[in-house]
Amino acid sequence: MNNFTLQPIPHLGFNGNCSEAFDFYAHLFGGKIVSKTTYAEFPPEMAFPDEAKGLIGNEMLELPGGAMLYGGDTPPGMSYTPMAGLMITINFPTIEQAQHVFDALADNGEVMMPFAPTFWAEKFGFVTDKYGVRWGVNGNLGPSGK
Repeated sequence: MNNFTLQPIPHLGFNGNCSEAFDFYAHLFGGKIVSKTTYAEFPPEMAFPDEAKGLIGNEMLELPGGAMLYGGDTPPGMSYTPMAGLMITINFPTIEQAQHVFDALADNGEVMMPFAPTFWAEKFGFVTDKYGVRWGVNGNLGPSGK
């Protein structure tokens, strides 16, 4: 594994609104959608019913700095379960940047922990956005949060 960097990539599941969510995240984070594949574009041997053809099978968002975020809509025949037990943590160098992102994620979402001072960062907040994704937002990490 020479010159190999292991980078876990979150793959978020949605209930028919992956494209909308990823457009929102691309705009909010200043990222770029690098790939979007519908179930209709999957190989023929992976045939999906007609009602799935417009759903997103896989979407890839490149974030500033090169980190990636993947997502897709739950295919027909599988039950959709909102994301639980997972929080995506994002770090910002300034309180202003973090506050802006936290507020945008909280709009029509649910604040689990208000954006406030903590012992590991100048400020931190925990929010579930309108798409059901849980986010931890750090502003200006302290020495214990590096």
